[in-house]
Amino acid sequence: MRAAIAAAQVNLGRTAPNPVVGCVLVRGGVILSSGATAPGGRPHAEDQALAAAGEARGATAYVTLEPCGARSSGGTSCSQLLVEAGVARVVVACDDPSPFAAGRGAERLRAAGIVVEMGLLAEEAKAALDYAAWFQTQTP
Repeated sequence: MRAAIAAAQVNLGRTAPNPVVGCVLVRGGVILSSGATAPGGRPHAEDQALAAAGEARGATAYVTLEPCGARSSGGTSCSQLLVEAGVARVVVACDDPSPFAAGRGAERLRAAGIVVEMGLLAEEAKAALDYAAWFQTQTP
């Protein structure tokens, strides 16, 4: 998770209207790829990490914020991208209170049979990525 936090910090404060998120894909103890929310808010971290990995079947995704369950743009949600990639497990630092996540991402992952673990290094991620401010103002 610390690698995901570090990946996100690269774009801290530059991802409006979305929060900065980091995602690291790991399989067999080896990091396959990482991604962070791009400046301007898209593409999302999970999308970038999956694209960089090429093949993520059976991997674990470490994500600093719950993957979105829907997108305001109408595009494929991050939770659906993780399902389609065949990720086996998703470890999330922080719940996302936004209407496009708020449990919907985790719910979609679990419905697809993916193991979801919440809360790993949550306080560290909130502090490092200034999620407390984003949760209140909806601006990174």
